Amino acid sequence: MTRAVALRLGAYAGALALAFAGAFALGSAVDPIAAADPAPKSDHAGPADEMGDDMGDGTAGHEAGHSDPGAQPPGLAVSQDGYTLVPAATFFQPGKPETLKFTVNGPDGKPVTQYTKTHEKDLHLIVVRRDLSGFRHVHPTRDASGAWSIPFDFTAGGTWRIFTDFQPAALGKTLTLGTDVNVSGLYIPVPLPEASSVTSTDGYDVTLAGTPVAGKESELTFSVTKNGKPVTDLEPYLGAFGHLVSLRSGDLAYLHNHPVQMAEAGSKGGPQIKFGTTFPTASTYSLFLDFQHAGKVHTAEFRVDVTGNAIVPGAMPTPGSEETPHGH
Repeated sequence: MTRAVALRLGAYAGALALAFAGAFALGSAVDPIAAADPAPKSDHAGPADEMGDDMGDGTAGHEAGHSDPGAQPPGLAVSQDGYTLVPAATFFQPGKPETLKFTVNGPDGKPVTQYTKTHEKDLHLIVVRRDLSGFRHVHPTRDASGAWSIPFDFTAGGTWRIFTDFQPAALGKTLTLGTDVNVSGLYIPVPLPEASSVTSTDGYDVTLAGTPVAGKESELTFSVTKNGKPVTDLEPYLGAFGHLVSLRSGDLAYLHNHPVQMAEAGSKGGPQIKFGTTFPTASTYSLFLDFQHAGKVHTAEFRVDVTGNAIVPGAMPTPGSEETPHGH
């Protein structure tokens, strides 16, 4: 082989390598695939040893909610541990009835049909626009083939993020997979609300207390009042007196939150609802608290700025004469 031919072959091989590297980088930027767990779990590990939000009894998951600070937060990948979120469509029209349909495919490439319930459901679907507006927490239905579907109305144009929070029966831990879908129409960003320890929704006032430090599990306490009076008859919702979703601004990392107290059917709770959560980094986070009262679910939205030391603003109240938060 002449030297000129060898040089041409070497250049061609280098071009191919660059092309494949560029394609891989582009694919990862669109919807990354999470790396597999670095080490197998011990033989005695069970659901209570995992990060999942949401053990069926809640308290076990709360105690076991610590995660590796260096690990990728949930919700950033479309595929993890061999499970992949596959939407049937990724383009929608705003302001009209649509059907949001998808499957979760397992390691064998087939739709998963066996799940372990978390918070009383096989799967939780969270839908929110990339500017963190239009939040909805819903529960689709699954057919015999493993396909999930639910009627859905996207309220405005833009890029929306869908999260599926679930536990495959064959895996033994909770996964949160996420992917983007596109809604046509004019995109007008909605500014985040001001950081505050108090918000109002549907006639209820909700106060947030807690001073979590980035990278450490801390307790958040929400207190619900109506017309100036504490609400003491909150109703069970998904096995607790509230359900909390926390999303990091920018990449929309999905944080696992663990209810301190579970709720039996027919029991009453309030005015306080407590969760254990870990903010992995200093950043701005949006918190969405769902609670049920008088037969209706309400959503209270907060924006918190977490520094390396505490939530800002630092004027968040701490429980005084009320129950002292227990340690972890």
